[in-house]
Amino acid sequence: MPSAETGSRVLIYSHDTFGLGHLRRCRAIAHDLVSRHKNLSVLILSGSPIIGSFDFRARVDFVRIPGVIKLRNGEYTSLSLHLDIDETVALRQSIIEHTADVFDPDVFIVDKEPLGLRGEVEPTLKLLKARGTHIVLGVRDVLDEPAVLAPEWERKKSLPALEAFYDEIWVYGLPQIHEPLKGLNLSPAMRQRIVYTGYLPRPLPEHISTTARPAITNEPFLLVTTGGGGDGEGLIDWVLSAYESGAAIPHPALLVLGPFMAADRQEEFFARAEALDNVEAITFDSRIEHLLADAVGIVAMGGYNTFCEILTLDKRALIVPRTTPRLEQFIRADRARQLGLVDMLVDPLEGRMETPGGPKRDPARMAEALARLPHQPRPSETVVPGLLDGFESVNRLIEPWLDCRRPKPARLRSVAGHGE
Repeated sequence: MPSAETGSRVLIYSHDTFGLGHLRRCRAIAHDLVSRHKNLSVLILSGSPIIGSFDFRARVDFVRIPGVIKLRNGEYTSLSLHLDIDETVALRQSIIEHTADVFDPDVFIVDKEPLGLRGEVEPTLKLLKARGTHIVLGVRDVLDEPAVLAPEWERKKSLPALEAFYDEIWVYGLPQIHEPLKGLNLSPAMRQRIVYTGYLPRPLPEHISTTARPAITNEPFLLVTTGGGGDGEGLIDWVLSAYESGAAIPHPALLVLGPFMAADRQEEFFARAEALDNVEAITFDSRIEHLLADAVGIVAMGGYNTFCEILTLDKRALIVPRTTPRLEQFIRADRARQLGLVDMLVDPLEGRMETPGGPKRDPARMAEALARLPHQPRPSETVVPGLLDGFESVNRLIEPWLDCRRPKPARLRSVAGHGE
């Protein structure tokens, strides 16, 4: 247990394989926690290859574990190392466990996956459970449709892990939008541990990005963002085709392609944007919140973090959700559209290649949606009680477990190279 002088500690495991969503959510939670608790340190375990591109507040730091990526066949492989996946996971598992042993958190928050990637968090869960650490699973508002999620969690042995290790499940959303665990065969005791926190608001970073602002932002503009960009090519292509059609779209567009978009597609989209007077493109901005705040409308795929930013900044938004390999974005966007929080378009080519005689993206349909966007209702015009109470709830839930005086545990023998 940390001494009174060193304060309380929270360890967060961020389930990162590809994209930015998990990291950005965990970072937002960490920053809010340290802003409210002056005697608290938060450490994030992450496999994101670009975690170093982000700024972190004082008393928030990260441990970078070797990255992995998910292949199209569903299998994982090492991102950078010449190791097979079993060796990579073994290395990640060792780093996670030994970090937890030395850091010795009061609270351990695991993001999304109860056992982590391929079970890599299980030894750490056993270690910290034996010490009396308060262990929490944090999940976003939507995971997937129940018919897909239930067999996936059964295959991963996630339900037994929930019962054995977890004291609480925090759902960063509201049940009136979605109940992510509804289709799972949870015990009554486990269901009582589920707490809906509301969405996690996203305040603007204190300092504006040092990246030169695109010239197009000097006038009212639409911001088009794909998040990480690894699966955002369809959205960018559709928006570009709308502007290329010459349709009357009142505002120019700034495209943020995302750091994980394939290099050849980035080059193609940069060339197409350069040929247009009313479109500009950039790859990435680690403080994109300021661009979101300045835009008159946002066009996005509807991942969790972007949705939170839309709600926080009260921005009119058009969501073009991904529907493969998960329906997460579609479920969220469709329900938000029903409530009047956003507008939505479904990409007819999502998850498919364009074929002769097959469905196509209609530039006119996108152009109409883009022209309509700045005039649609703002999210705040729909009253949803508790919608943005996420951080208030998280702090209320975590406070009883900070500074609780557990006995100092024995360290793992291998950390110092000898026993105690």
